[in-house]
Amino acid sequence: MSVLPRLLALLEAPGGVSGQRLARELGVSRAAVWKHIEKLRLLGLPVAARAGEGYRCETPVEWLDAAGLRAALSPEAQAGVSDLEVHFEIDSTSSELARRAQAGAPSGAVCFAETQHGGRGRRGRAWHSPLGANLYFSLLWRFDQGLAALSGLSLVVGVALAQALRAFGADVGLKWPNDLVADDRKLGGVLVEVGGEWQGPCRAVVGVGLNLRMGATHAAIDQPWVDLATLLGDRMPSRERCAAALLDTLLPALTRFSRDGAGESLAQFAALDVLAGREVQVQAGARSFAARAAGIDTEGRLRVVDAAGETQLLGSAEVTVRAA
Repeated sequence: MSVLPRLLALLEAPGGVSGQRLARELGVSRAAVWKHIEKLRLLGLPVAARAGEGYRCETPVEWLDAAGLRAALSPEAQAGVSDLEVHFEIDSTSSELARRAQAGAPSGAVCFAETQHGGRGRRGRAWHSPLGANLYFSLLWRFDQGLAALSGLSLVVGVALAQALRAFGADVGLKWPNDLVADDRKLGGVLVEVGGEWQGPCRAVVGVGLNLRMGATHAAIDQPWVDLATLLGDRMPSRERCAAALLDTLLPALTRFSRDGAGESLAQFAALDVLAGREVQVQAGARSFAARAAGIDTEGRLRVVDAAGETQLLGSAEVTVRAA
């Protein structure tokens, strides 16, 4: 076991623990203990230091356990999972599954992380990943129909996740193409990365980030955000239950998409669409224009009506859309 998980186990014991004891238990110097504690703080974990009491983790963390999480899944979801891993720290769960996909990993491989140092969102944006606070996971899914048949996949994923969260009582909607939102604040995001043949075997790595308990770790976020704990209060589920609920809904949705396409989910998107009928600002490369959002078409493209009254169809890879 690496130093940081061992250090966390000591910090979570009742009462404080001295730097001297930490150094002895870990087999490192006092200076090394201080450096590791500073790293935990940089990762977003509140570690207090008090004279005469030593160090302690002020907020207990609900760590994810691969065996426990797998056991918490519904039978249908369990059948769809070929492998499930939980990493303490990783560059990116999606990068890990992309590497494993290249090595032949089967469909249904799932990768969670307690923190990521290279988490990413759409269009290359960084994804803030404080340690043990939220959910960061990716899922590998293989298809036989070819890349051409994957249109609308990110919306299928978004609809499944929103439905799972609404079952907890959270008033969650979708901002095209891949944001989970509540009260115009970002709750989570989806990043789908595909590879393979245009008309043959292909794969998708579905990456999901969901804010659960952000605490005071939000300084790096440059847009309005919200976490699930704020939305649900004392109805807030455990991290394990939340993770299991997302997979319970997402895995069957991917099975249906493989068999039937995106039609059912695209129809369900309308009830979750937070942009419908609203004025938006569209950024398409160097071009920016105002328009009114008017739902999506049968391929999952966003319809907007520009100032001249012309309807335009926007693909998710091309543009950024914000409510005006």
